[in-house]
Amino acid sequence: MPLVGIILQLVPASYAQSAHQGPPIPDGGTREVLVSIFIPSIPRAAFTATVNTEWVRALPDGTRITLKNHRLIARDKSGRIFQERRALVPVDGKQESVVTQTEISDPVLHEQYICMPQQRVCQLEGFQPAEAGLRTPGGPQNRSRAPGEESLGTREIAGVKTEGTREITTIPMGTIGNDSPILARREFWYSPQLGLNILSIREDPRFGTQKFELSDVVLGEPDSKLFSPPEGSKIIDLRNAEGKEAPQVSPNQ
Repeated sequence: MPLVGIILQLVPASYAQSAHQGPPIPDGGTREVLVSIFIPSIPRAAFTATVNTEWVRALPDGTRITLKNHRLIARDKSGRIFQERRALVPVDGKQESVVTQTEISDPVLHEQYICMPQQRVCQLEGFQPAEAGLRTPGGPQNRSRAPGEESLGTREIAGVKTEGTREITTIPMGTIGNDSPILARREFWYSPQLGLNILSIREDPRFGTQKFELSDVVLGEPDSKLFSPPEGSKIIDLRNAEGKEAPQVSPNQ
């Protein structure tokens, strides 16, 4: 780390000595965001579980990149949602997937806390449940199927009954600059009891294979402490731009 600091200080000086040279400009690059499973704010369907993520990408030269993580999620009887967010790490197990932030979403108070544990800071924002795209109760069998969809029957995953669906979509040639059609597949196993997918697999040549699977599913009310900001955290209320200290929550609250 000290060496990096020295290099960053010396580079601008070396460029200043050559009038015909300018500072390096960071052209190009990409930013990628992996979108995980969607957890709706459904009341009276409390649970705790672990989401296991695996992302595999095959490069044109034959190289395969595999990243993974696992994170805790929970929902209480009022529909409040707790989620950990963890860094994706190589599958070789040499790096630890650390918690980068936690999220608490409250559909009753219309509040969402986004907390950074290392900084001991939480942002408080407004929250509106995005339930418009949810499947109707009972899951895939109670709705009309779109072209390219097929039923995979029922299956128990992590102790939960699920109903499977496979979707196949084609992006026609020229739609996004592609010189041939792009075929993408998605397989998901939906739990009518919990109102979410217990297993979801997406295969797309643009992004590789993304797999999200729940494990350690425990039905029933989670620990209430999950739904309060960590004690001692500074709360930055983005609704009124005022900061305040998080309230001290008793273990029994």
